[in-house]
Order: sequence, then C-alpha cells, then structure tokens
Amino acid sequence: MPNPRISLEQWQALVAVVDTDGYARAAESLHKSQSAVTYAVQKLERLLDVKVFEIRGRKAVLTPTGQMLYRRARALLDEATSVEHSARTLSAGWEAEIGLAVEILFPTWLTLDILARFGSESPQTRIELVESVRDGTTEALVQGKVDLAITPQVPPGFLGDLLMRMPLVLAAHPQHALHQLGRPLTLRDLRAHRQLVVRDTGSQRTSRSAFLEAKQRWTVSNMSTSIIAARAGYGFSWYPEDKIREELANGMLRPLPLVEGSERAVDMYLVHADREAAGPGVRRLAELISAGVAGDCAAHAAAGRKDKPAT
Repeated sequence: MPNPRISLEQWQALVAVVDTDGYARAAESLHKSQSAVTYAVQKLERLLDVKVFEIRGRKAVLTPTGQMLYRRARALLDEATSVEHSARTLSAGWEAEIGLAVEILFPTWLTLDILARFGSESPQTRIELVESVRDGTTEALVQGKVDLAITPQVPPGFLGDLLMRMPLVLAAHPQHALHQLGRPLTLRDLRAHRQLVVRDTGSQRTSRSAFLEAKQRWTVSNMSTSIIAARAGYGFSWYPEDKIREELANGMLRPLPLVEGSERAVDMYLVHADREAAGPGVRRLAELISAGVAGDCAAHAAAGRKDKPAT
C-alpha cells in the first residue's frame, strides 16, 4: 500500500479553514500561526495538483473539487479520532466516563434503576446523563457527545435496537373545558385550546411538536413542569402513560376522548454512537438497558394477565 502524500495535519488545516470560515480563525482554533495554516493548505493543493479555493468577490469559497475533498477529509479525521478513542478505551479497561442521552419520554425511574445496577458493577465510571428532547438526542449522537442514546428516532447513518413501545395518553384536568364538552373531540376542538409542549433540546429545533400544532401553546423546558401545568388546568398534552400514572390514578388528570386516534405509542430505540469502538463499560451498560427494559415489560405483561378476569 503506497504511503499517503497528505498528512492528517494538512487535512485538519483544510477542514478548520472551512469550518471557521477563514485562515485567521482556523489558526486560532488549531493554536497555530496563520502562515502555518496557509502553508499547509497550499502544500496540499500543490501535492494533489488541485485548486481547493477560488476567490469570489472578497471571499474564498470551495471549488467543486474542494467541496469533495472537504467532505472526505472530515470523514477521515472523524475516523482517526474514533481509532484513537478506541485505543485509549481498550488500554484503560473500563471507561472513566460514559455519556448517555435519554429521551425524556423514557421512564425516569427505570433509567435511574439501570444506572444504579451499572454503578454497583463499575463504581469508578462516571455517567454523564443527558436528558434530551427530539432533535437534542439526535444531535448528541451525531456530535459524539454521548456513547449511547435511548431515542424515538434513529438518526441517518446509525442503527438502533428496538427497546419498547410506549403508550401515550392525551390528558387534561377533569375540569378542563375540553372535558366539559361531553363528547369525543376533534382536532378542531383541540386547536382551540392551549397545548403544553416540552422544548426541543436540539440547537436547531427543527422538529414540530408531536401530533398537533395548536395556536395556543406553552413551551416549557421539562416534562414535570408540563404535568404540573396540566394538573392545574392550564392546558393539555400527550404524555407517556408511565409519567402520569399517579395523576391518572388519583383523578388529577383524565384522558381526553377523541373521535379517532386516541391510541398512540412511541417506539424507543437503543442506539450506539459507534458500536465497534464501544468499550467494555458502554457494552455492559447497553446490556443492562436492554435487560432492564425487557424485565419491566415482562412485569407489566404479567400484571396485565393477573388483572384480567378469567374466562
């Protein structure tokens, strides 16, 4: 195999110039002089006999060839970083820290129970728990901020294992105006009242709120605030059944009857940021997550059979 003519340092310079929109900022981000960054890119162009940038007005922009090289260079640098991370992980044994993103729809008590089991096996491993919403979970994976994610959507380029299907309940306080209509509700009915939405934690926040775009809306930062607001009669929302089990039992919240679509569910997946590079701690935590969810689902199924009258 022939030796590469371009070093990782030169590819890094090219990527930095594009990402930071200029040689000066690239030099600052790389902790190098601007002349060193300029020389690295110029040497890359000379060795490959290509033109990476062209001047348009007062700005240097990527040529079509430059765009292709930039995409390939970024993939190359990501892979090099992954290899180094894997080497450090394997040489150190169990990881010192593991990042886990968990969609807030997932039962909090189950997350904590799983982490407690993992902690008893590896008390020295720190857990960085990211409680995320919609695009925030995807972003944490794509940007390499976490090693594992429990999410309702598997991002492009990733694979996920189905963990569970979570039933959702559209609920409001028993005295809410929607309940007072005394009939099955339509989307028009719902849109006339305030919806309680939990803010997307993704930086772009491109996702639309789940299932409905009501004109009246309160957007809050966490689900507990949404539930408190619903209990006070300030609005309605779709909630995971597990999150409002107590409120449903004591009558502080009541399911809203719908003409159609009253039964909804969300599939939750376990996704590795990089399964091949995962260390023993990440692999073990993934096993505990799968086992914990399977055990919980089995317990709920058994309880359902027990409660069902004999025929």
